[in-house]
Amino acid sequence: MEKTWRWFGKKDKITLSMLRQIGVEGIVTALHDVPLGEVWTREQIRDLREYIESYGLRWSVVESLPVTETIKYGGPDREQQLEVYRQSLRNLAAEGVNTVCYNFMPVLDWARTDLLHPNEDGTSNLYFSYAEFAYFDINILKRKGAREEWAAFRFPEGVGEGRDILAEADELAKEMTPERDHQLVENIVIKTQGFVSGNFHEDDEAPLELFHQLLAKYEGIDKAQLQQNMKYFLEAVMPVCDECDINLCVHPDDPPIPILGLPRIVRTAEDIRWFLNAVPNPHNGLTFCAGSLSAGAYNDVVAMAREFAPRTHFVHLRSCHIFPNGDFTEASHLGGRADLVELCKIFERQRHPHGPLPFRVDHGKTMLGDETRGYNAGYSFLGRMFAMAQMQGVLATLAHESH
Repeated sequence: MEKTWRWFGKKDKITLSMLRQIGVEGIVTALHDVPLGEVWTREQIRDLREYIESYGLRWSVVESLPVTETIKYGGPDREQQLEVYRQSLRNLAAEGVNTVCYNFMPVLDWARTDLLHPNEDGTSNLYFSYAEFAYFDINILKRKGAREEWAAFRFPEGVGEGRDILAEADELAKEMTPERDHQLVENIVIKTQGFVSGNFHEDDEAPLELFHQLLAKYEGIDKAQLQQNMKYFLEAVMPVCDECDINLCVHPDDPPIPILGLPRIVRTAEDIRWFLNAVPNPHNGLTFCAGSLSAGAYNDVVAMAREFAPRTHFVHLRSCHIFPNGDFTEASHLGGRADLVELCKIFERQRHPHGPLPFRVDHGKTMLGDETRGYNAGYSFLGRMFAMAQMQGVLATLAHESH
């Protein structure tokens, strides 16, 4: 597999010269300065590609070429946005970038309630508390129907037995302060969404108002309709993928549960089979995010890797630990329930049409002062470097055993 790293462009505090020194081979990035819904021009792509190559690295994967909300919910300008997407794909291929990661999550990308959850060893990790998320939904966002949905919420068998999330959220409401409310908004909306080319930005003055406007677009959109909208998108762009030899790979939902009254359609093995079979083009593939999938107690991550490896175009190596109460945290890259060693065995055997299958260590621990350096949430330097070293050791061991 090709060792890659998610890098947020020339303004990233983590420089390409730093990455070259720690064994990174390929860069995973995007044109973060291009406004959402505009064409990525060939000149813009070339400028960034040449900058990456000047450091002896290559632009291996686009993460992400955003799918606008109007494509997801089927808005009036869907056809215009599909043409924007197709042209951006053509321009990327013309500059030699042939693997494109995207997601089909409505409104909110990945979600966590605590970005610096302390570990016993002094490091910290991203963490998801169901009670805190329910409190945010009911008391801060004040989404219509939220109380009823959380009252009906049930965990999958084996975790969270007997837990009443609504009651816990109501208990939290007695002790929360305006400062803690503000921190939850920062964690769920701003700090996890604002650094990508998405719906929210760090300078948004009224993010909750924008949240409600976006949620309203999905009224009447259930899982079946969102699946059909995804199929419509894939059928519209696959001819360009065939023409330009572009591998398109969707990122699973994170966390893999329905949230905020929105359907989620890439969270289980059944979901993945559906979209792969609905559009059976080999260019229609999966970003196998072990972290997102391992946050779902119903997912057998190793079995899913074996099944979907032939249609996997990009791998995120990360692992989650689910607590008995159902909450989850991002675990050590050698721990948690994803079994990254076994996944490396599976994906090392998988040939990729454009060379070694690219992987990146996804979110890492915050450690040794990472938290003071202004890195994006989940994207520490020393924590990810530590994780990369762990995975490099695993891959070196597998290579040695194969000879």
